[in-house]
Amino acid sequence: MSLKSLENESSVLVLQGGGALGAYQAGAYEALSEAGYEPVWIAGISIGAINGAIIAGNLKQNRVSKLRQFWEMTSSSLLARTPFAEDSTRSLMNEAAADWGMAFGIDGFFKPRLPYLLFGASSRPEDVSFYDTSPLRDTLNGLVDFSYLNSSDAPRLSVGAVDVQSGNFAYFDTRNEKLTADHVMASGALPPGFPPVPINGRYYWDGGLVSNTPLDYVMEYSDPGGDLCIFQVDVFRARGELPKSIAEINAREKDIRFSSRTRFNSDHVRALHELRFEARQLLQSLPEELSGTEHARRLARISREAAITIAHIIRRDTRYETGSKDYEFSRQSVEEHWDLGRKSVRQGIRSSSWTTRSRPEGGFQVFDLTE
Repeated sequence: MSLKSLENESSVLVLQGGGALGAYQAGAYEALSEAGYEPVWIAGISIGAINGAIIAGNLKQNRVSKLRQFWEMTSSSLLARTPFAEDSTRSLMNEAAADWGMAFGIDGFFKPRLPYLLFGASSRPEDVSFYDTSPLRDTLNGLVDFSYLNSSDAPRLSVGAVDVQSGNFAYFDTRNEKLTADHVMASGALPPGFPPVPINGRYYWDGGLVSNTPLDYVMEYSDPGGDLCIFQVDVFRARGELPKSIAEINAREKDIRFSSRTRFNSDHVRALHELRFEARQLLQSLPEELSGTEHARRLARISREAAITIAHIIRRDTRYETGSKDYEFSRQSVEEHWDLGRKSVRQGIRSSSWTTRSRPEGGFQVFDLTE
């Protein structure tokens, strides 16, 4: 089934950070790809940057298989499955899997720095962390064709990181520079587990420390004239139930902290975009003696004529989850996240509200494909 595409509308994929939960994004992308959707622009933070690089750095026919390779690799050391599906035993199994990964590392992703833990700190900033992420560099270089990723044929890729010394947010964007595995790793360098990544003499940490969702960047630096359909795939949900146990508290706290206030941000983006959209309409109706003034030219620079559609794809499954859900890489959990992402999109794109949508008159509309 094909997505409802509107005339002159380009698609964008926005991917949150979330560690092991990023398998949900991979499943969501697979379903979107099956439906004939391919993004012209991908913006990601942390695991979203890794998934985004794998998608943008491969030909369309290879993207899902490369994502599958990554997620099978990272879950390869935790293949055990449990028949317990509806009680606390499964949560305990997930906790044990998370503890295993933290103790021994995750294949193709990171490994413990045992000498550092035993004998003290290094003098090099890139060595000061609990884990060594050099396996991730090898994985990215093996799964991502960076020559293709930096070419005009590939989707635009933007990944967010934080300058450790200035505290400023930064985006590395293929529109402005050539990206390497280091730029992607910088976006996912969450301290103190992972070390900062040096780029051009500066050190960078995980972009999720400032904002875990790159929607604002997409809105700010999108082309003013082209309509966009932004698929925002969130692995943490802002809304949730009142927790009734310590495990539920830990999981809920992480949801709140990393959801980046999805709906609040969407409301903020809506208000700003509608103001810019109305400014464009006003400029078009100004008489000639006013349209050439400095005030009119300044207004033109911030105005937008493009229409924006945001489609939220939000992971809502909370079975067996605890505060370790984002670093629990068991094969069973990874497959469940992937399957849920695929199912969420397949169901969402069949909804009548989506298949009958039209260009928004006010310039902005929001859909929740996983409501």
